[in-house]
Amino acid sequence: MFEAGGWVLVESAVADLPADLRWLYESDAVTLEQLAAIHRALGVTSAADLAAAVHEQQIRRLPGLDEGLERRIGEVLPTLRAHVPRVPLGRAATLAALVLDAVRSVPGVVWAEPTGSLRRGQDLVGDIEILAAAADAGPVIDAVMRLPHTSHALHRSERRAYLLVERAQIGIRVPEPDVAGAAQLYLTGSAGHVDALRAHARDRGWTLTATGLTGRDGTTQPAPDEGRIYRALGLPWIPPEIRNGEEEVSAAAHGALPRLIAGSDIRGDLHMHSTWSDGRDAMEVMVEACVALGYDYMAITDHSEHSAAVRNLTADGVPRQADEVEALRERYPAIGILHGCEVDILPDGRLDFPDRILEQFDIVLASLHERAGHRPEQLLKRYVAAMKHPLVTMITHPTNRMLPNRRGYDLDYDRLFEVAVDTNTVVEVDGAPAHLDLDGPLARRATAAGATLAVDSDCHRADMLGRQMAFGVTMARRGWVEPRHVLNTRPLAAVRDAIAAKRAGR
Repeated sequence: MFEAGGWVLVESAVADLPADLRWLYESDAVTLEQLAAIHRALGVTSAADLAAAVHEQQIRRLPGLDEGLERRIGEVLPTLRAHVPRVPLGRAATLAALVLDAVRSVPGVVWAEPTGSLRRGQDLVGDIEILAAAADAGPVIDAVMRLPHTSHALHRSERRAYLLVERAQIGIRVPEPDVAGAAQLYLTGSAGHVDALRAHARDRGWTLTATGLTGRDGTTQPAPDEGRIYRALGLPWIPPEIRNGEEEVSAAAHGALPRLIAGSDIRGDLHMHSTWSDGRDAMEVMVEACVALGYDYMAITDHSEHSAAVRNLTADGVPRQADEVEALRERYPAIGILHGCEVDILPDGRLDFPDRILEQFDIVLASLHERAGHRPEQLLKRYVAAMKHPLVTMITHPTNRMLPNRRGYDLDYDRLFEVAVDTNTVVEVDGAPAHLDLDGPLARRATAAGATLAVDSDCHRADMLGRQMAFGVTMARRGWVEPRHVLNTRPLAAVRDAIAAKRAGR
């Protein structure tokens, strides 16, 4: 009975650990006693803390621990989260916003931002952690603990807390303002980016650790913001979305970083839905929201007849919708309103509306919506047929993935981008949280091939237009996309010219 009761207590204690510590224990790299000793001595609560402790050889200097412990922890760290479900970016951003709103309202908070894969804009987020710069951490943590969505507190110390919010773990760290930039840089990562910065720092006589820069003479560089560290290393600030440990540090050192697209570059949204198909809001509500966002233009692009959407735009409905669009143009002269359609590409490569209907639209988007069971070669053949059609301006959400459960099509995307260039067809970066498609790596391949992109919201409700566009911009930034690569950073006249050129075969 005692052994059984003791085991229940151990299991309960493990279940209440911050997730990374629990996964480390379950990897069998450490005992519970060793984990407790490391936590007490070093204050580690996450994989990032453990990685810093291993890199800086802090664990081996702790008394009473076996010599191989640091090595074992280092071996399991790269795969510690390999089998842990990740949180889709949209949900992670929503949960983080609950905490950020509470934290930013606390007097004395200098700034508060997400870190980790959420700040890097990864489509699936492995860690939701908030960093708040403040001299007094107590009121900040108290504010988070009082959140109505909080179900359980996993950990609380002087400057950290971990809690469950709607079944997801969220961490909050409150460093002193004069060192908060170093913490933000390190916790944002990625590991590859931090390693590249460490190497660059060594070449310049600095040692970069999780707490900042230290010179050969032992002096520490103050870091109230990340920019201070980058400047000390002779680098411009590197946007979080491209901190992948690839060539971004080298590009920064050679003055070759791109000027990534930003939300302020977007002049219009070319993909959204209304109550004419499966949207929640009437066209006028969508127009009003686009005006409020400051757009120069927008396109209403409801689904065609054979789409799997709940409601669809019929051939008979197209003229009536066109009349409504014309009335909206008169009521809202400050914004250009394009009458468009997202038309399905049928199994034989034909489009869901005949040409006599498609010719009535200002812009035509073409898409596939099949979930599975179709050969990649056949899917690509359908895309190619649609791109060769002169009335098709854009291919939307090309991989048709559904996060987090459905992978995208296994296509020859380099061939798809090649055909897009040859046919002057725009390829979309779709900001709908379930799509986020193209993702960053594919967007980069598309621009490298010379394709023109559009960054759109694919929104079905007016109150989400700005948020979903922001997600699309994030995916584009992850792909090193610049404003010059994107159709809807251009004036409406240039968008109309591009549509006309495709239709004329130019």
